[in-house]
Amino acid sequence: MVKEDLVRRSLPLLLAAVVALVVTPPVQAVVPGFAVAYETVPGEGGTPLKAFVVTPTGRGSGPFPLLVLPSSWGVNNIEYVGAAAKLAHESGYSVISYTSRGFYDSAGEIDVAGPDTVADVSRVIDWGLAHAGGDPARIGVGGISYGAGQSLLAAARDPRIKAVAALSTWTDLGRSLYPNETVSAQAVELLLAAGKLTGRPGPVLREAEAAYRENRFADVLPISPPRSPASHVSSIKAAVMIGNAWNDGLFPPSQLTDFFGALTGPKRLMLSPGDHATAELFGAAGLPNEIWTSVGRWFDHHVKGEANGIERELPVRVKPNNGGGWRSFASWAAVTARTDTVPLVADRFGGGDGISGGDRIAAGWPTVAESGVVLVSGALQGFLRLPVGVATPLIDRGAAAVWRGPVEWGGTTVSGTPRVRLTVTPSAARTTLYAYLYEVNALGLGALVTHKPVTVVGSGARVVEADLEPVVWDVAAGNRLVLVVDTVDARYKGSSVVGSSVAFGADSWLKVPRG
Repeated sequence: MVKEDLVRRSLPLLLAAVVALVVTPPVQAVVPGFAVAYETVPGEGGTPLKAFVVTPTGRGSGPFPLLVLPSSWGVNNIEYVGAAAKLAHESGYSVISYTSRGFYDSAGEIDVAGPDTVADVSRVIDWGLAHAGGDPARIGVGGISYGAGQSLLAAARDPRIKAVAALSTWTDLGRSLYPNETVSAQAVELLLAAGKLTGRPGPVLREAEAAYRENRFADVLPISPPRSPASHVSSIKAAVMIGNAWNDGLFPPSQLTDFFGALTGPKRLMLSPGDHATAELFGAAGLPNEIWTSVGRWFDHHVKGEANGIERELPVRVKPNNGGGWRSFASWAAVTARTDTVPLVADRFGGGDGISGGDRIAAGWPTVAESGVVLVSGALQGFLRLPVGVATPLIDRGAAAVWRGPVEWGGTTVSGTPRVRLTVTPSAARTTLYAYLYEVNALGLGALVTHKPVTVVGSGARVVEADLEPVVWDVAAGNRLVLVVDTVDARYKGSSVVGSSVAFGADSWLKVPRG
C-alpha cells in the first residue's frame, strides 16, 4: 500500500520531467562567427572614410583585440575582407578594412602618405575603440603596399599600436623609385595611372607628376623623408613584421634591410619569390597563405599576448628566389656566411681573353640584357619559377660589357647583397649603367639573379661602386656567374644618350656574398 502511494505521488513529477525534456530543446553551444558592416568612419579632420567593419560573434560583448588595415594604392576597402573574416572568426579580432583617403568611396585627396593619411590610421583606431568593441590595450595595424607604409608611419606616431604587419612595403620612397639617381619609370607610371584612375590626386602628387614629366625627378625627393618610415625608425616601438618579394618592382628589398636592422623592438623579416604584393595576394582574400599565416601568429602573440612560439623563432626567414624551402637566420647580416671577390674575365663572344683600359661600348643602345617588366616578371618567377632569361652569345658586345666568373663545379649560393666595382670613363655628362648578374650554363643561357641601375654624373675616368639588389639564389653545379653592364633598360628612365660611349678599365670586380 505504501509503495502504491509512493508511485501515485511520484507519477506527476515524472510526467512533468518528461514533458519538460520534450518541449524544451537542449541548450545549444554558441558557435563563434563574424558579422560584416559597411560603415563611414571619420578620418583626420572629419574626412569620411568608407570601411568594412568585421566583428566577432559568439564571443561575448568584448572588448576585442582591434586590427586596422588601410587599403593599398588604387584598391578599396574590400581588399582585406576575406582575411578580416578569418581573423574575426578564428581568433576573435575586431577588424576595420578601410579605403585610404582620396581613393574610391573615401573622401579627401591623395597626399602620398602625407600627414592626414597617416593620422587617419589613428582616427580609425579611435572609432574602432568607440564603435567596434576594440580593446585599447590590444591594437595592431597592417596592410599591403600603401597600407603597409601607412601602418609603419602610424606606429611611429601612435604609441597605442602594439604590432605592425607591413607587406610589400616601402621604407624609403627615394631609394625605391629613384635608385642611384635613376627613375624606376615603369613603377612611377603604374602608380600615377592607378592614382588618377581610382582616386583624386592632391597637390603633392600633381606637382610630383609635373616634375617627373619635365625630367626633374630630383625635385620630387624632398617629399620622401617625411613619408619614409626609415626617417622615423627610432620612434617605432611596436613589434614589426615585414614581408616582401625579392623581385618587388615598386619597393625592392635593398631599401628594407637597413631599416630592418635599425628596428630595436621585436621584428621579423620574410623575403620570398614574387613581385609586388604577389606573395601575399591570396592571403588577403582569406585563402591559405604562408605570409598571412605568419601575420596571424604575429598579431596573436604581440597583440593578444598568446604564447605561440613565434617569439622563439629566428627573426629572418628567406626562400631562395629560384626555388626551395624557408631558411632562417638570426639577422640579415647572418644571411651571408662569407663574401668572395670573383675574378672576372671579359666574355667576348668570338674571341678576346681580357678587358683593357681601351675597351669601349656605345651608350644609348639596348641589348637583350633586361631586368624584366614590373609586376609581370617577378610574378612569373614567384608562381612558375620562370626567371628573366638571356642568351649571352646574343648580347651585343658593342653595346654591353660582359664578364664571366669561374665555373662553380660544386654549386654555390648567392646569399645577401652582391657588390660591383667598375672603372669607367663615360663621354657624356650623364650616363646610366645597368648591372645584371646572371647564372649561366655551358650553352651560354642564363637566368637573371639580380640587378641594379646607377647613373654616373660627369664625364672622365672614375670608379663606380654599387650594391645590386639583395637575393638568395642557388647556383647549380657546373654553371657560372656572369656580369653584364649596358646602358639601356626598359624598366627605367635612364640618362644614356645615343652617340656617347663608356670605356671600362681593368680594375673592376664583383663581390659575391655566399650562403
